[in-house]
Amino acid sequence: MVSSLEFKPDFELARRRWLAFWEQEIIDRPCCVITAPKDPSRRMPPRPPYMAGAREDFGPIVTGILENAAATWWGGEAVPNYSPSFGPDMMAAWLGADLEFEARQYGTSWVVPSIEDWERDLPLRLDADNPWWRRMLDFCAALAAGFEGRMLVAHLDLHSNMDLLSAMRGPARLCMDMMDMPETIDRAMRQAMDLYPVIYEGLYQAGAMGRYGTAGWVPAYHPDKTNTIQCDFAALIGPHHFRRFAMPALEAEAAYLKHTVYHYDGPECLIHLDDICSIPGLDCIQWTTGARNKGFMEWMDLLKTIQSKGVSLWVPCDVNSIKVYHRELKPNMVFYVCHAASPAKGEEVLRWLEANT
Repeated sequence: MVSSLEFKPDFELARRRWLAFWEQEIIDRPCCVITAPKDPSRRMPPRPPYMAGAREDFGPIVTGILENAAATWWGGEAVPNYSPSFGPDMMAAWLGADLEFEARQYGTSWVVPSIEDWERDLPLRLDADNPWWRRMLDFCAALAAGFEGRMLVAHLDLHSNMDLLSAMRGPARLCMDMMDMPETIDRAMRQAMDLYPVIYEGLYQAGAMGRYGTAGWVPAYHPDKTNTIQCDFAALIGPHHFRRFAMPALEAEAAYLKHTVYHYDGPECLIHLDDICSIPGLDCIQWTTGARNKGFMEWMDLLKTIQSKGVSLWVPCDVNSIKVYHRELKPNMVFYVCHAASPAKGEEVLRWLEANT
């Protein structure tokens, strides 16, 4: 595995600190993903917008990503990467649901629920010739070719397990199905679980992720396979249904990946905190406060509770708030995501962390 990248000459040192993070150890300071414009006096080349590549030629997008990355200082444990996306429910589209886009060029996409009759529409299957699957594989390959020696193709936001069934059936109908036909949903979930490694591996190979190691769509890096897992549908169900339907799939995904981050979306899901923190191989939680809720720092008690359960934290911050988090949280169980105004300001943050750890 390579020890440096054009956009990250100290890649090997960052890799060692990431390995320490996964083991809840510290080399000399907490893990810190910090970026800044290389030259603050110049306008940064814009990064292509969300869902770029879904409907246009890949070449200009690859060029735009590289121009933005080349103008970025990737400090600390920031590994230069780009995670492609055609919207939040790509996996459902890969399994046959129709993918639709907003009228404006960029914004979001959604799938039209495709399961009307479980008995007729099961089993869930991945068609190797599905046009959205083929397009994403081709996009990952184009990114990998353009990025070689410079940066990583990060793995994707997959929306698997119950989120997949919710997209393909519709959330309200899936809630009713769990009560009316639980054995059928058990069967559908087993099929979804079986497809996860197939889909992960297909994208992993297309993006040549084995060359450098893997970053997830939440920017955590591991030399082996990793990604962010989640179950946003958990906000709609109680502990009984979560444990029956969601937990086995989340445990299987975490076991397959070995080290992973969990995207924890909103206080509606907090009823499942003990269960989620108990998943073997789940190392870190990305707490997301949800819309219209109090800011991230105001959840400090929750952050400390998560750490007390043996799970590390993703912490978004700036050059000032990082010092507050560092005083309050266990430094061996955190990785910061921080933006600085310049490389000099970013280096100041890293030196402060070293001096105060």
